[in-house]
Amino acid sequence: MPFMQTPLHLFTRAAVCAALGLPALAGAQAPATADSPAPLLRQLDGSWRMSGDVRGKPVAYRMTAEPALQGTFTALRMKDVQVPARYEAVVYIGYDAASKTVIAHWMDSFGPKSSIPHGTGKIDGNTIQFIFPYASGPFRNTWRYDPAAASWQFVLEAGQPDGTWKHFARYEVKRD
Repeated sequence: MPFMQTPLHLFTRAAVCAALGLPALAGAQAPATADSPAPLLRQLDGSWRMSGDVRGKPVAYRMTAEPALQGTFTALRMKDVQVPARYEAVVYIGYDAASKTVIAHWMDSFGPKSSIPHGTGKIDGNTIQFIFPYASGPFRNTWRYDPAAASWQFVLEAGQPDGTWKHFARYEVKRD
């Protein structure tokens, strides 16, 4: 007897395709075009030195960034230059053209619980901004690219109960 595709089979096929990131029945996303804001993420690609402060204390990191998962994300890997390193993070940032939203998944040496929830935000010109709505309060990342210097500035701020933002960290990010 030939295989019949019932609604359940179609649902299962769609779920498997979606889980595997296959376009068939999964609502595939079209790649970013040159005129979309997503190419700003490509400016992160490469090897970088990060210097700045976290809560007023000086820090230095090495960072690499490259396209990941067939170019749907930019994967950043940051590691403290101290030996042994005291901090390490892997961040996946993607741009969803349909909703014009940046989505960021931040995983670091603070552990799995700290990677929830993901951040969302927007690209505006040479600025990427996303907010992580943590239970303890929102956390805002604002990353500005300076095309003339081919460098970035990352500013991280913690939301306060009165609605203001308080400095958490600031980094100057320059190519190696």
